[in-house]
Amino acid sequence: MSNFFVTGIGTEVGKTIVSAILVEMLKADYWKPIQAGDLDHSDTLKIKGLVSNKNTKFHENSYALRTPMSPHAAAAIDNVNIDLDQIITPKTDNHLVIEGAGGLLVPLNDSNTIVDIIQNDYKVILVSRHYLGSINHTLLSVAYLRQRGLKIAGLVFNGDENKSTEEIILKQTQLNVLGRVAEEPFFDQDTITKYAQIWSSNFENL
Repeated sequence: MSNFFVTGIGTEVGKTIVSAILVEMLKADYWKPIQAGDLDHSDTLKIKGLVSNKNTKFHENSYALRTPMSPHAAAAIDNVNIDLDQIITPKTDNHLVIEGAGGLLVPLNDSNTIVDIIQNDYKVILVSRHYLGSINHTLLSVAYLRQRGLKIAGLVFNGDENKSTEEIILKQTQLNVLGRVAEEPFFDQDTITKYAQIWSSNFENL
């Protein structure tokens, strides 16, 4: 069984949708270590509404912060200090999909960022969404993950295909594309199941 860590090249790039597809495809457990804001409509609750399999277990956040801000700032408002020792990977006999918050260098406290909660045995899935500057953000994210010695399982592109952007990213990183999410009018259980079926062959050897 594998632990997949879903991170992005920035915020609002599609990590939650990608996580839902992976959870449904693998019938995996799901864990969002740090949720900042929107607790009544949290990412965990969104995933619960998007997956249809009955095997998935949803693990509690290590930190559930009330304010929709960077975790370090949200924690300060809640008079909480985020301690890495309190972020413990849930024990499970299943695959585990772990969703990060924002990008790799989103601060958790005065000295730690999101990348510091990625363990050496995690397989990182990097979500890239096309916008002006996304090539730079994608290449920087890949370079930093490699500098830290972390395993990158591959990339997911979110949005309509941009051949020139994708070609240069793939040429420079030599990573595999694990999936693509098109511009959908909405996402529901049927849409997530459709993508899970499309992506499944890309994960057979991971």
